[in-house]
Formats: sequence, C-alpha cells, structure tokens
Amino acid sequence: MKDFLARWSAAHGGIEPRGVVLGWLRIVHVVAHPLARRRVPPWVLTTASGVCGVAVPLAVLAGRWGALTGAVLAVGCALLDGLDGAVAVLTDTASAWGRVLDPLVDRVGDVAFLVALVLAGAPGWLAVGVGVLTLLQESVRASARLPDVGVVSVWERPSRVIVVSLGLLGTAVTPRLPVATIAVAVAAVLAVVGFVQVTVTVYRRLRA
Repeated sequence: MKDFLARWSAAHGGIEPRGVVLGWLRIVHVVAHPLARRRVPPWVLTTASGVCGVAVPLAVLAGRWGALTGAVLAVGCALLDGLDGAVAVLTDTASAWGRVLDPLVDRVGDVAFLVALVLAGAPGWLAVGVGVLTLLQESVRASARLPDVGVVSVWERPSRVIVVSLGLLGTAVTPRLPVATIAVAVAAVLAVVGFVQVTVTVYRRLRA
C-alpha cells in the first residue's frame, strides 16, 4: 500500500493523500489489483468513467428514483476514475495521453454532476458559480506547473462525488425537502474554500 501511495503521489504532482482522499485510495487499491492482474487498459476505465458521469444527469431526468440511480452512477463514476490511475500505476502503463484524458474526463464529470443537481431542483445560478470555482481551482493547479502543489483542498474529486451522491440520494428519499439546493450550497462553500486553499498555496510556492 505504501508503494502504491508513493507512486500515486508521484503521478499526481506530488500530492500527499490525506483524509477523504487517502480513505478513497485505500478502497481503490483493493479493487484495482484484480484489474491490474488482467492487464485491463487504463483508457478503458477512463472512458467508462466519462460515460458514467454523463449518465448521471440523464438518470435524474427519469424522476424521483432516477435520482437514486444517479447517486449510484456518481459513485461508480468516481470508482472508475480512481481505478484508471491505480491500474496505470500498478502496471506501469501511465502515458502522456492518459495524463491529458483523465483530467478532461474528470472536468466533464464535474459539470455533469452539477447539471444533475440542477435537474433535481437546485438553483442554476449557484451551480454555475460552483462550476466556475471548480474549474478555476483546477486551472490554477495545472497552470502553476509545480512538481508538488503541496495541498489537498476540501473541494477535491472525492468531496464532489460525496456532495452530489448525497444530494441525489436525499432527493430520492425526501423529495419534499430542497436537498439538491442544500447540496449545491454546501458545494459552494467548499468550492470557495478549496479555491482559496489552492490559490494561496500556489502563490506562496511560486513566490518562494
């Protein structure tokens, strides 16, 4: 496990996994081993993650229980997203194209998740704000071109998946409550804090 975490960190700009990210990687590590032994190409998992992410808002269109399906799909999307990188690390098949495709699919998923919450009843303007902050956070991280940004913010991929899955689950279970709106409001707070965390850390690193 230590070797896997070290190699994952090296493949993700030197980020040291902590908290929710670390817990998620432990789960991914267990599931990735059988796939790595069968030499499943990482791009197959990345593509499946993208398809799964786009399917989340489409599922919500089916109504109340479609929201439940969307919550399950969001978790599945996140699992596939973690598995592609894990398999690439375990099989030493990481590629330059994979490093481009993976974040591209992630951003498509991030937008799809927010669209799903809007379809479930959340205000569109607030979701757009969350989306902009999310994309800005990732843009700052990528533009810095640092080997180690040195921060795991409160608004990383696992946090986004948790918020949307709980929001859609709550919508299915308690349709009379504005759960989707609450989820986007929580996302907005986390997105602001996450953007500030990454921006301030990058600024300090570059100034140093």
